[in-house]
Amino acid sequence: MLEQRVKTVRALERGLDVLLEVQTRKAASLHELHQATGLPKATLLRMLVTLGQKGMIWQRLADGAYLPHVNQVERASFTMASRIAEIASPHMKALSTRMAWPSVLGAPRLDHMEIIETNSPLFRLDSATLGPIGVKLSYIHTATGRAYLAACGDAERDSIIDRLRPANPPEGSEAELRQMLSGVRQRGYATRDPMMPWPDRSKQLVLRDGRRSMAVPIMVEGSPIATINVTWPTRRGTDEAVVKRHLEALKATARAIGEALEKNPR
Repeated sequence: MLEQRVKTVRALERGLDVLLEVQTRKAASLHELHQATGLPKATLLRMLVTLGQKGMIWQRLADGAYLPHVNQVERASFTMASRIAEIASPHMKALSTRMAWPSVLGAPRLDHMEIIETNSPLFRLDSATLGPIGVKLSYIHTATGRAYLAACGDAERDSIIDRLRPANPPEGSEAELRQMLSGVRQRGYATRDPMMPWPDRSKQLVLRDGRRSMAVPIMVEGSPIATINVTWPTRRGTDEAVVKRHLEALKATARAIGEALEKNPR
């Protein structure tokens, strides 16, 4: 048989082995791939860069892991969050060159926002460490959550507030919450102020972590699908100063991510 007389291309075999390993693991670090394949890390890096250039894999900023490109695998095995993170990742990397502080990408869940990507590892500052992937953020007490809650449709907002409403909310507290969200919607970005009375997720952390934050929604066909923020230590700037300096860059990044998602429909 012809197949038995023709030699295989060893380099191609090794590259396919690496690709299959990434697809099997769904996400793999360089060290994990080194252990699994036995290939030198320098060789692996060249293969991974090549696979990335060919659109087969991508590298997540948050932890440096390599993931299969969503279009190269069965879509049913990947969540919408994976697709958003993949498309947003290069835009967040570019944003890191324009801002002094890191960002997270948050996606909505039933009663919280979930971090699905962050460029925090690109900033070598302990005070700027955000994440990791999977951290749950409050809709009410974080800029990330408020930006989404303010931008979504009335029916969705009502459903989320219903899930978050405490058993005995202080009198007037829901009206206060809705008024705050209306203000966010009018100015087009959210911050952590003012503090709301409901004892939702993240409230105590927000009170004591010594950070400030602003966030904007990422819109696709007129609806929010995620939010992107910037976070900085309180001692390094007021909301007004950081908003004045960085808001337009943050909005431009959100628009670029939304447009990229619209051009690559699911």
